[in-house]
Amino acid sequence: MNPFRRMWLLIILATSVGTCSAADQYPVTYERGVKVTMRDGVILRADIYRPSADGRFPVLLQRTPYNKDNEVAFGLKAAASGYVVVVEDVRGRYASEGDWYVFKNEPNDGYDTIEWVATLPYSNGKVGMFGGSYVGATQMLAAITHPPHLAGICPVVTASNYHENWTYTGGAFAQWFNESWTSGLSQNTYERAVSNNTNALIGMWTLPLTRYPLYNQGKDSDPTSTGTLAPYFLDWLAHPSYDEYWKALSIEEHFGDIKVPALHIAAWYDLFLGGSLRNYEGLRDHGGSDDARKGQQLVVMVGGHAGSGRKIGDVDFGPNLDRDEDDLTLRWYDYLFKGEKNDFASGKPVQIFVMGANQWRTEEAWPLGRAKGTRYFLHSAGKANSLRGNGSLSTATPGKESADQYVYDPGNPVPTVGGPLCCDGQHLPAGPRDQRSVEARDDVLVYSTPPMSEDTEVTGPVTLELFGKSSAVDTDFTAKLVDVWPDGFAQNLTEGILRARYRDSRETPTLINPGQVYKMAIDMWATSNVFKKGHVLRLEISSSNFPRFDRNLNTGAMRYMKASDAKSEVFVSATSTILHDAEHPSALVLPVVGMK
Repeated sequence: MNPFRRMWLLIILATSVGTCSAADQYPVTYERGVKVTMRDGVILRADIYRPSADGRFPVLLQRTPYNKDNEVAFGLKAAASGYVVVVEDVRGRYASEGDWYVFKNEPNDGYDTIEWVATLPYSNGKVGMFGGSYVGATQMLAAITHPPHLAGICPVVTASNYHENWTYTGGAFAQWFNESWTSGLSQNTYERAVSNNTNALIGMWTLPLTRYPLYNQGKDSDPTSTGTLAPYFLDWLAHPSYDEYWKALSIEEHFGDIKVPALHIAAWYDLFLGGSLRNYEGLRDHGGSDDARKGQQLVVMVGGHAGSGRKIGDVDFGPNLDRDEDDLTLRWYDYLFKGEKNDFASGKPVQIFVMGANQWRTEEAWPLGRAKGTRYFLHSAGKANSLRGNGSLSTATPGKESADQYVYDPGNPVPTVGGPLCCDGQHLPAGPRDQRSVEARDDVLVYSTPPMSEDTEVTGPVTLELFGKSSAVDTDFTAKLVDVWPDGFAQNLTEGILRARYRDSRETPTLINPGQVYKMAIDMWATSNVFKKGHVLRLEISSSNFPRFDRNLNTGAMRYMKASDAKSEVFVSATSTILHDAEHPSALVLPVVGMK
């Protein structure tokens, strides 16, 4: 262990011990790098924080690919509050042995770790898990193996299906997240490879000395290649449809195997919002025990992977927004494991932050039973292109109307501006951002209501029912819900995409017939927003949102795997047509909540 880091940790521990004055606070003992042996003999490493006191305590476990050293603050805080905290590097990451490959080892390794921590002499046998993103996946994947001592989970901003709301969305490859996340993960993989292949004895005979090899790899290998550092990325591309590769690890296929209560923490603008909401609903309705079905709770804040604090992106959501994830986690387990009568004992399992009003609210259920599904129909005189067009939205059903057209050129895709992004905000900022630059393009159809005559709340799932056709055999359709402020600022709220070949099934893609009209549904996930009086409700439609999603080349070719396929190296422009007449009533379906 680095001596400077050891000194820093000891100072923190001494400070923590010295400041524990409340009756329920404990001095803390810390152990680093404890061996945890998996069923196949691979050794994982964990750090343990625990009360320095007699007795047995509930355990809070985190299994992370992001370095266990990052959880010192939570470990000290929770241990001082009467919990044993175990933070483990997952297989093949940082201090743990083995080979890293996303998802596949987490069920068995999670089970083995849970049962191991339950036997620790200071454990009372109750184990809860916590953490977000991939750390949320380690909880869900462990829970489906129903370890006997797992008593609760707290998955934060994580997915329900590692195909549909992690790696792909609506059949489109989530390019920005997949590439930026993989690049970040591969750094530790590369460092481990360098460490394991560095031996100056091997290179000491090399002449001239200028050719000394810094580390030792096979002469024909590329140590920085995707195939070497992240073979799972290539596997994702090789499985664009929802096949057995994905089904084996899909949480949605295993809701009935999860038998424990859960606090799901989701966030507007988070790229796993859709999955977090599906996990809550799926376990509430299909969990494997009464405790699971009755014990699901949901908190929806703002930000998640898109940011934290009161200001997310370009919007300040006010002082009410800020809720600390660590405090939420501890309050959840204080309620679940210690029986405390806090906000999780209110009988209302849903807490949501309502944007626009910028207030927290508790609810009986999600989706809200009192929300009324309202169709806002698309209208135009055939020129809804850009802000300069004549597109409109209203609850009036359409009559005889001209269709709208635009040309989608994969060489000049509509750029991603904000939204649910991860993991490189320095180069592509996330969250709510002004969409006017996007709406200035002729390949973006813009439909707007008149300014609101009164405050109008939209809370719940959002869907676009679309009648469309294309000149190509395959293309994408995108949709975005926007709140336009009186000064013109166009705040994106939620969005979606559908790859036309997956319009009927994520398992069995079928190309479209050029010129044929299809009815399609674009899942735009959900939101909770009050469109204030004077604001405008707006819908954008196009065929690209790049680089959040990969570009559809409109050729029908799967360009991912075969570079030798000449057809896969080219693209064509496609003319897309959106119909909105009496026979083809395209509509944005919104859950409108009556204002009190």
